[in-house]
Order: sequence, then structure tokens, then C-alpha cells
Amino acid sequence: MKIGEFKPRQQTKRSESVNLLRQKLKDNIFLIVSVLLCLFILAEVNYPQLAPQSQLALFAMLGLIVIFLRYPIHSRFADNRVFQTLDVALIGSVIVCFGYVVTQTEPIFQGFWLDGQSLGDRAGAEPLLDYIVGGIGLILILEATRRSIGMTLPLLSLAFLLYASFGQFMPDWLFPHRGYSVQRIVSQTFLHSQGAFGIALRVMFTYVFLFVLFGTLLERTGATDYVLNLARRVFGTSAGAPAKVAVLGSGMMGSLSGSAVANTATTGTFTIPLMRRSGFQPEIAGGIEAAASSGGALMPPIMGAAAYMMLEIVEPAVTYLEIIRAALLPAILYYTGMLCIVHFLAKSSRHVHSPEEAGDDTQEEKRGKLLTVQGSIFLAAFIALIGFLLMGATAFRAVSWSLLVVGTISLLDFLVRKIRKQHVPMETRCGVSDFRKGVDFIVSPCERAAQSGVSLIAAAACVGIILGVVTLTGIGSKLPSALLPIASTNLVLALFFLMISTIILGMGLPSSVCYLLMAILVGPVLLDLGVVPLAAHFFIFYFGMMSMVTPPVALAAYAAAAIAGSGIMVTAFAAFRFALVGFALPYAFVLRPALLWLRGDGNTPELWAVFGTFSLTLVGTVIFAAAIAGYIFNKLSLWTRCILFAAALVLFFLPTDVQFIWIHGIVIVASIAIFYYNWREKETHYEKPS
Repeated sequence: MKIGEFKPRQQTKRSESVNLLRQKLKDNIFLIVSVLLCLFILAEVNYPQLAPQSQLALFAMLGLIVIFLRYPIHSRFADNRVFQTLDVALIGSVIVCFGYVVTQTEPIFQGFWLDGQSLGDRAGAEPLLDYIVGGIGLILILEATRRSIGMTLPLLSLAFLLYASFGQFMPDWLFPHRGYSVQRIVSQTFLHSQGAFGIALRVMFTYVFLFVLFGTLLERTGATDYVLNLARRVFGTSAGAPAKVAVLGSGMMGSLSGSAVANTATTGTFTIPLMRRSGFQPEIAGGIEAAASSGGALMPPIMGAAAYMMLEIVEPAVTYLEIIRAALLPAILYYTGMLCIVHFLAKSSRHVHSPEEAGDDTQEEKRGKLLTVQGSIFLAAFIALIGFLLMGATAFRAVSWSLLVVGTISLLDFLVRKIRKQHVPMETRCGVSDFRKGVDFIVSPCERAAQSGVSLIAAAACVGIILGVVTLTGIGSKLPSALLPIASTNLVLALFFLMISTIILGMGLPSSVCYLLMAILVGPVLLDLGVVPLAAHFFIFYFGMMSMVTPPVALAAYAAAAIAGSGIMVTAFAAFRFALVGFALPYAFVLRPALLWLRGDGNTPELWAVFGTFSLTLVGTVIFAAAIAGYIFNKLSLWTRCILFAAALVLFFLPTDVQFIWIHGIVIVASIAIFYYNWREKETHYEKPS
């Protein structure tokens, strides 16, 4: 055999080794940039040294570098050398463009300022180089957003940019304006603080990314195992226990991640197979998990990114503690409704949980000590977070100190176990005697936070472009003035229009981005109609999250369907059905702001008013769940379900004033009569001889 015949194989091996080296280098750079991103945020948020625009420019620069390292131009070209070279060029362009903003803003670089003026001081008289850098920067933001979250938001941004440029040619129904030059648009959307480096990116930098890091660190300590084990112990052998574990576990985990899709992917890996083994159909198991995960971003204390945007948008200003308090009762009602639906559904299908279906009890006992450590870290983190907030700390300072608490407890646990020569759980190793594991304990959460958070960085910068155009053209004031006459005489009609528009927009955007756009564009309509400001923003927040389980684009349901092995659309409609309580609650707390611990004038209500409103809505939630499941003690007929559904709407929407108390009483008595009649039917059926 000739030697030459081995050349193709040798070349293949050499090519594979080169690809492996290139991928390893790429992964190492990704890891370094991820750690730098997290450390930069921690340092600069707590002890700022840079100007606000420089902070956001460096924040966006590190985020976009991670995106171009992690997301190829297309999955088919991931290993193509030409496109890999293009990625390197894009990373270089990111460093140049965003670094340019820093050097032209910070006094330390004053020697490099064009015309001897900072970027802010030469607004309106920028030289050509500013516009070139700004135009390239806009293209980089659009491309990074396309790679990380898809085409919807970049196309929407492009539409707004075209609207800014050609406003004079728009028809009357598209709010025409005089039009602006390319230079003016670039200056507004990139070079200054009302565009890409505006409020959206500021919220991500100041609040959201720190809470993402907090959640990933808790997950690194084993929070997922602890939460699921706790949920199993709570429900034991009750009917439909695996599904209830999914509801409670997803709610608790969602309060860590704040992301419906990430929550579904994390807890669904455990809970969906558990539900399927107990007899639930694949699409039902996927739907339960998706609906429960979507509500996780509504669960205090961490919640979703939109909650932190309220800190910057709501007027009059609110504190993070007030947002947590307002979110608590609706979150309890949402998960109570889901647990009731799951319970009634399990009873109707006779799905009975058994220990064998949930897992091996001996395994649980073996893992008991580890789960005790995980539980102490988990609880300490939440107590520390709430405690610091109650002490008056800002949200970003509280979460920073809570990160320190988690790291300290993990280190102390490691040292105690080392001294006692006990087994050290992998999740809690962070001591100096095991340096590699200790470094991994610190680095791994940073890496995961970067993977989870960089798409939000790109999305926030991209939505900043839209907000810059909104400010420039004045469409933000024109749109509410057009919608207000349509719904000025009917608050419920205005709420319905806002719900539809929020759900449609949320189908293609992250829920936080959807909230930000709707809060700025349409939120003023609700304020003009006399709705309490925080209630109006929570209304938009809720439906931004509910878009995750609303067909046809229900992203959380898509993730659940992939795990369950079920059809996408059938799972999406199942998730929509289980999350229906979440579609009624926003109307309830807008019409009854006491559910958010608010009065109509925005002040704090009396305790009896909160308790009374919550009790009526809780009864309505249970009735609503029975109507959806079609079961109480026995299967319900169609007319019975319709009556219960109407009764639930009365308890949700009618005011709680004295003149309506008798109506609520009649509804509750009628509902109890239906429950009793259904129970008697079951008893009679049970006593009949077989």
C-alpha cells in the first residue's frame, strides 16, 4: 500500500485537531469574558467609577462579544472557517465601536477627544467619524439580537428606523411626521443616552444581570434538587402529586431564574417524566410544566426582568419592596388556581401518586444530608435578600450582599466538613485546598449567567433603538391619544385591547422587552383612565408573561413539548388551558387594587379590605379551577361548568363595595350548593350496588 493513500486520513486528523484547538480557545475566551462581565457589573454597580454611558457601553461590549463567540451566524455554518473569521471581525468591530464611546466620554481619555469635546458636549455637531462608528454600532446590535433571540425584534427595530427616516411619507393612520436625517437618527439611537444606552440597558445593567447571577449561583449549590425534594415531601401521596410537585417546584425555581423557557428546561427535565410515569398524557404533562414555569417570573422575591424595569418607569416611583408586596397575593392566587386544576384533573382521571412513581425513597434518604445543606443555603439566601431590603438597601445592593452570604455559607460548610473529615458535596466545594473545584464553583455561575443574560443585553440595546425613535418622533404621545377616545368610556374594553396587543407583541419578544415597549407606548392610556399606576404596569407585566403559553407562539410550551415528546400545538393549548387563571387575575387586580396592597388613590389600604378582597378572589379562583377541570367530586355537566365560570367572573370583577356584598354572598351560596350537590351525586353513585 502506498504511503500517499494515508494522506487524506492524516489531513482529516490534522483538521480535526485544529478544529478542537480552535474550539478550546474559543471556549476559554468565552469563559474569561463571562467572568469579566460578572465582575465588572458587581464592581461598577456597587462602586461606580465610570460615567453612566461608559458603564453601559462596556456592559454592552462584553455582552455582544459573548454573543458573537457563542452564537454562529447560522447553525449550518458553525464550523465554516470563513464565517468564523467573520465572527472574529465582528468581535473586533464591537471592541472598536463600543470602546470608542468610552474613550470619547471618560475624562481620562481627554487627549483623544475629537475637537477637544466629549461625545455628550458635541451633540448636534458630531464629526463624520461619530456617525460612522454609530452606524456600525447599530448594525452590530441588530445582528447580535438576531443571533441570540431571532428576527422579530431586529425587524421591528428596522421598521422604527425606517419610520423615523420616511415619516413624511406615512399615511395619516401611521402618525406621519417631518422625517429625520440618517445622522440625526444615528445620533439619537446610538451616540447618546436616549437610545441603545438608555433605560432598557440601564435596567439590565443595574438589576437584571445581578439577579440572573444570583439565581445561577443558587442553582450551582443544588437548589433544583432541594426544591423538587421539598415539593415531593409537601404533597406526599396525594392525588396527582407529581403534577403538584411540578407546579410548586416550577414556581419556586421560577423565582430564581425569572425566565419561563429556562425554568421549563430546568425543572421540566425532572417533573415531566415524573408526571408521565404516573399516567398523565405527554401533552398534559408538558402543558402543566409550561404554565407553572411561566408563572415563576411572577413569583417574588426575584421575579422577572420586567419587575426591575418598574423601578425606573412607574411614576410616582416605587421601591423594590413595594413591587414584591404587590406581586405576592396575585402569585399565590395563580398557583392556588393551578394546584386546584391539577388536583381536580387528577381526581377525574384517577391519577394517584405513589412513592415508586416519584422516585426511590432510599435514594432520598441517602441524599438527605446534602439536601439539608442545600436547604440551608437556599433559605439563607432568601432571608438575606428580604432582610437587606427591609433594612433599606437598594435592590442591587441587597442582591450583591446576598451573593456574599451564599458564598460565605458554602465556604464555611466546606471548611467544617474538611475539619470533621466528612464527605464534601460537589455543589458546595469552594475551599482553597481544592483549588480547581473552588474556581469552578465561582466561574460556573458566571458562565451560566452569561449564557442566560447576554440575549437580554442584546435585546435591551435593540429595544433602546426603538425607544430612541419613539422619543425622536413623538409617537409615544400620539398612540395613546389615538387609543384613548376608543376606550375612554369603558375601562374593561381598554384593558381588553391592551391585553390583545401585549400578547401579540409578546409572541415574538422576551417578556421583559414586551413589557417595556407596551408600558411606554400604551401604558399612559390606562393612567388617563384612572387606573392605579402600579396596577397598570402589573397588568402589562402579567400578559407579557402569559404570551409564553398563548398559541400559536408559546415558547415555554415549545420547550415543554420537546421534553415530553408531544405535539407542539396540542401542548401549547394545554398550557393555555392550565394558565387561564393568569388571564383573569390582571383584570381582578386592576378593578380591585387591594389585591396589590393598594387603594384607588395609590395609598396602602386597610388590612380588612385586603383580606376581604383576597378571600373573595380566592373563592373565585377555586370555582374557576373547577369549571376549567370539569370536576369537583364528580364530573360536571356543561351547564354546571358555565354557571361556575360565571360565578367566578363575578367574584373576580365586581367591586367589593357594600352594595355588592349581597351579590357576592348569593354567588358563594350558589357555588357551595353546586359543590354539595356534586358531592351528594358522588355519594349516591358510590352507594349504588354494582
